[in-house]
Amino acid sequence: MTTAGEGRPGDGRPGDAAALAALDAEIAGCRACPRLVAWREQVAREKRAAYRDWTYWGRPVPGFGPADARLLVVGLAPAAHGGNRTGRMFTGDRSGDVLYAALHAVGLASQPTATHVGDGLEVFGVRLVAPVRCAPPANKPTPEERDTCRPFLERELALLGDARAVVVLGGWGWQALLPVLDAGWVVPRPRPAFGHGVHVTLEPRGGRAPMQVFGCYHVSQQNTFTGRLTPAMLEAVLSRAAEAAGLTQ
Repeated sequence: MTTAGEGRPGDGRPGDAAALAALDAEIAGCRACPRLVAWREQVAREKRAAYRDWTYWGRPVPGFGPADARLLVVGLAPAAHGGNRTGRMFTGDRSGDVLYAALHAVGLASQPTATHVGDGLEVFGVRLVAPVRCAPPANKPTPEERDTCRPFLERELALLGDARAVVVLGGWGWQALLPVLDAGWVVPRPRPAFGHGVHVTLEPRGGRAPMQVFGCYHVSQQNTFTGRLTPAMLEAVLSRAAEAAGLTQ
């Protein structure tokens, strides 16, 4: 299997919006994982009855947020009828409803809802990304698909030169992100375990600032409908991370 972005390292400066836009376009055109390509396109053809009038995006979903973002929010992968439909991370599904409401509550988003590209939503100082860019069957990417997609996240992080903190939603994202961070920051051995509210400071290997890593339960319905993750819990983690990133006083 061909690795996504193999042999095409990011060549822009950290914070370079043009280089990040070029990477986003490359991500949107990726066809490296046959299983994911087949599934995302099948979903886009067959649609869900409630969205039968939609033209689904049906492609990999780039990150969402400015090139000078100081805070990253890392999920798992786009939802079949969310990001895979709308073309924007965490947009058009119940998980996104919870996440953007919390981002708005702590001053990191212009509005509490995210329904479609062009709905007026802006995020402030934060970029939302995923280790896997295509919607996977049963919301479960394989380890091979995760590793194939990893270079995109590595290059994106290299371009986000102002990043100071990251909120990782769920244990799967935590395990996927730590090897990526290890290229630029020192990840302890054994690797820190995931948990809601966990906070780890990673010292840089080069000239960048330390990275503050925060764990948070994923905003999936399994967690939000059962009360395992409440809006107050999510807002608390986002507030701590925003402060660590220098976005709030």
